[in-house]
Amino acid sequence: MITGGAHVYFWLQCTPGEYHTMTYELVMYSRSTGCPFVRIARRVLDRENVAYREILIDQDPAAKQRVIVWTGFESIPTLVVARPGEDEPYEAPASLDAGTSPKGLDRGSMITEPGEMKLETWLRKHGFIT
Repeated sequence: MITGGAHVYFWLQCTPGEYHTMTYELVMYSRSTGCPFVRIARRVLDRENVAYREILIDQDPAAKQRVIVWTGFESIPTLVVARPGEDEPYEAPASLDAGTSPKGLDRGSMITEPGEMKLETWLRKHGFIT
């Protein structure tokens, strides 16, 4: 795995001597109005020099609906590891029981409303920071 600009690259060995590269980018769902968890996420991403693409759910009804489907709420920030140019996680996130808060839960390819330490751990797990 190496990082390069806005993307993280993974090499997968399918058969002996044969490697394939997979590339991912970070997408953050947020909104245009203030939110303490969005400020935390931006602070961590900026401090760690992590490139990300931001989608504002108050300006994109389809994005808002995706976040509701994924989290059960309009929970922001919701950060996902996606293939470049795509808006959805590259793999389905771990499921949530109905009514369960997604706050701070590492769901694999997704994390919602993380605190600073949880976000750093999740970014490290996915190779966005070392």
